[in-house]
Amino acid sequence: MSGRSPVPQSAASSPEQSSLFGSAPPVPTDRLFLGIYPDAATAARIDALAADVCARHGVRAPRHRPDRLHITLFHIGDWAGLSQCTVDTVVAAAGRVRAEAFAIRMNEVASFSGNRERLPLVLKASHGNEALHRFREQLGVELTRAGLGRCVSKTFEPHVTLVYAPQRLEPEPVEPVRWIASEFVLIHSLLGKTQHLRLGSWPLRAG
Repeated sequence: MSGRSPVPQSAASSPEQSSLFGSAPPVPTDRLFLGIYPDAATAARIDALAADVCARHGVRAPRHRPDRLHITLFHIGDWAGLSQCTVDTVVAAAGRVRAEAFAIRMNEVASFSGNRERLPLVLKASHGNEALHRFREQLGVELTRAGLGRCVSKTFEPHVTLVYAPQRLEPEPVEPVRWIASEFVLIHSLLGKTQHLRLGSWPLRAG
């Protein structure tokens, strides 16, 4: 594992909001997730692909910046303030994973369904990426052993979110985008501020 930087001091929990039935829970401000980021050249290529798709389909919405493009492996949780204990538990679990670097291939853009006004338009794979699935299973085992089994969902469709679009796009093949996953990372996302703070990274061995 690379040197781990201290967890930034997040804003204090939001003041509780009053309601007819008492106090509402604080609004989450902090998200923790494990993910894989493409290298800078691949991120730039994905951004160019997103720009082309948006232009052709008339999508008028801000695209995700290249430095925020990623695949989420596990969403650990959202809170108003970040728990150092949770961070330490995830760091310990991730540090026990031993795996080789692997190739990722994505060849399709499509909208994911949802109950929101804007739907995620994503880059994904029509099939394959078995090595990615095996790696995620291994990571999930370690998270479960660490007491974080609630975070380990069984369903997983690898994707990179490009933009939240007001319209739905049907699946569309694109020129395949490939890269080698050489590390995975723990990210503290500041919700609503489009900031990803790296709390830890773990290299994957060259095959």
